[in-house]
Amino acid sequence: MSRETPYDGPQGNVPELSSAGRQRKQGIRTHVLLVLVMALVTMIVTGVSLFLVRNQLRREVTDHLSEDLNRSVTGFEDMEAERLAALDRENALLADLPTLKALMTSGDDITIQDEAVEFWEISGDDLFALADPRGRIVAAYTKGSSTPAALDQELQTLLASPQRHYLIDGRSLYACSLRPLYFGSEEHGTLLGYVISGTSIERTVRQIGQPNGLEAAFLSDGKIVASTLSPATQASLAAQAFSSGGPRTPTAVTLGKSRFLAATEDLSHTATAPLHLIVLKSFEPVEQSISHIDRMVLSVGAFALFSGSILMMLLGGILTRPLEELSMTVRAFGEGNRNYRIPKHGTREVRQLSEAFSAMRDEIQQANRAVLEAERLATIGRMASSISHDFRHYLAAIYANAEFLASSRLSAKESAEIFADIRTAVLGTTEMIESLLIFSRTGTSIKKAPELMTTVLEKALATMRAHPDARNVDIVAQYPEPAETAIIMDGKQIERAIFNLLLNACQTLRAQGIEPKVSITLEAQEQFMIVNVIDNGVGVPGNIRNSLFQPFVSEGKQKGTGLGLTLVHCIATDHGGEALLLSSRPGETIFQMKVARLWPGQDAPPVSDSEHHDQVLSHGNVPI
Repeated sequence: MSRETPYDGPQGNVPELSSAGRQRKQGIRTHVLLVLVMALVTMIVTGVSLFLVRNQLRREVTDHLSEDLNRSVTGFEDMEAERLAALDRENALLADLPTLKALMTSGDDITIQDEAVEFWEISGDDLFALADPRGRIVAAYTKGSSTPAALDQELQTLLASPQRHYLIDGRSLYACSLRPLYFGSEEHGTLLGYVISGTSIERTVRQIGQPNGLEAAFLSDGKIVASTLSPATQASLAAQAFSSGGPRTPTAVTLGKSRFLAATEDLSHTATAPLHLIVLKSFEPVEQSISHIDRMVLSVGAFALFSGSILMMLLGGILTRPLEELSMTVRAFGEGNRNYRIPKHGTREVRQLSEAFSAMRDEIQQANRAVLEAERLATIGRMASSISHDFRHYLAAIYANAEFLASSRLSAKESAEIFADIRTAVLGTTEMIESLLIFSRTGTSIKKAPELMTTVLEKALATMRAHPDARNVDIVAQYPEPAETAIIMDGKQIERAIFNLLLNACQTLRAQGIEPKVSITLEAQEQFMIVNVIDNGVGVPGNIRNSLFQPFVSEGKQKGTGLGLTLVHCIATDHGGEALLLSSRPGETIFQMKVARLWPGQDAPPVSDSEHHDQVLSHGNVPI
């Protein structure tokens, strides 16, 4: 059973756990797990909050920007309608000038071209053109660089479709007004030609973007014809694909390294070539605001993580320290320290658990004491049952022979025989008592010293030879050179163990009634000395093979305490070895005792032959 450790009381020092108990600590500590879970929950909540806030903010900002873009496109349409109306009024006044009508009646292209410059300057427009009644362009002037042939073609397209009011000349875009010239009234007069006035759209583009911080661009056939964007951004915008027609739905586009929300308006039906108005709003201010909010959320999350970890560590220590103390108490109790202090503090559940464990420990201790007492009584009973017969036999022999000695009618020879019987009975009783004493002291009085195993073996053989149970038993010994059998041991105990093995073999053979033959061998290994005792009996009965080395176990012998093999096993174990039944079959039974050659942590000093010069050593087969 486990050995109890003294306890100093509630205020005393708490006993330390053994190294084996400390090594068994595995797994993560509870308060660390609580802190990790809290940190994980905080990070998840912070991440989810950040994700939701970013998405909600981005969605709201996108909706707001979309409304701004749609309002800007609508504002452009309204502004352009007013501008076209003003341009129509200006062009109508210009078409009513008598001098212009007189010029168109001349029919001379050169004269018209020369004089038209004055009317262009009077109008102040960016584009001015005159056409004859057949629609042929006679004079055309622009403030920008243009190709005459391309400009004439666009003007012809504009004349062919009066409902169009946007003219695209290369990379220039104009809002134009077309007005016919009549000699007389429009209903009954003669058509003299057409006057075309146009203003550049660049000013309109700047007016769209500047008030609201927007960017605007007109895109025609993959070319930017008017824009407030930088040249690098214009090239990226021209590479984008924009669908014609359809609902005005803002979409996100990436231009260079910047992201924009773009709203597109298809103006192709009012222009001389495919034309799209694109209004853009940069996400950069929004991204800066979102990044600022992200930093705020992350800062709050980091503060919550730090403060929560500190609080959870404090709370975890308060909650889990009693549990850890209780766990150490359970571990100490399992290792044999049954007086380890049980924690009395902590939460209600911990206190209830401590009380339950305390009650359970008391019950286990009481049960163990009851089991120990029962085992002690059972051992005493088995011992008394085992030795009572032999004690009565020896005492009866001593008593009877003592009565014979008291008689004066005995001869000297008869007295000597009776005295020899008394001596045998006394020696048997002494041997039984000595076996019981050795059994009770096993492991507590070992005195080890360097010796030769051959010397101890020969002493055991000599003692066995003098024993009555060895009569007519052929005992053969075989062992190596004495110098090879140096060992640190308790010589008396090893001698007793070897003697018990030999005695067990001799008694078993005599009880079986066969011609007895016993051999003993000694084998020297690097770490162990091995003793084998072999007899030619019928073998060990199967019903006791598993309990041979238990106390008071005996079978087929008429005398003995049943402690012989038990002592062999105990002595071998005390010397770092073991005893076992190596083989059991008819004609051969082998008992083996293995003894460690060195005391742990020591080297065996050499034992010279001169120390044993007075002993007669026999090698090879030695008949006894």
